[in-house]
Amino acid sequence: MLGAKKFYFLLITAAGALGATNAALADASMDRVLKELEPEERAHQACTIRGLGVIRKGTHLRGIDRVKTSTQQRATFKNNVVTATSAAVRANHHWYALKYKCTVTDDQMKAKSFDFKLGAEIPEEKWEDLGLWK
Repeated sequence: MLGAKKFYFLLITAAGALGATNAALADASMDRVLKELEPEERAHQACTIRGLGVIRKGTHLRGIDRVKTSTQQRATFKNNVVTATSAAVRANHHWYALKYKCTVTDDQMKAKSFDFKLGAEIPEEKWEDLGLWK
């Protein structure tokens, strides 16, 4: 049986493949899993979901499929704001440095805002040390 976190990540991946037709079903499933998470983890996941869309629209990168909130230092959560100073985003099997600030709703179910700064590409020889993968 899958744990809530692992199931949730599978849902995020599946939701992208489902398209708009099944988006409501995927959203309902994600909401059920999010409710099972602790508030801080729920906030991190809500920001990851929002971040994927915002970064896709706001950068030249193509094939964005992952956001890792913490590489060298864990993202912080305070007053419904997630701040990540050492995050990363993956696009076409390349990782890029990322910093972001994300505000979530009081129930931590949705991200209200996601502001980010994209950094340089992270060399592959550093991936293992940062917990990144191909």
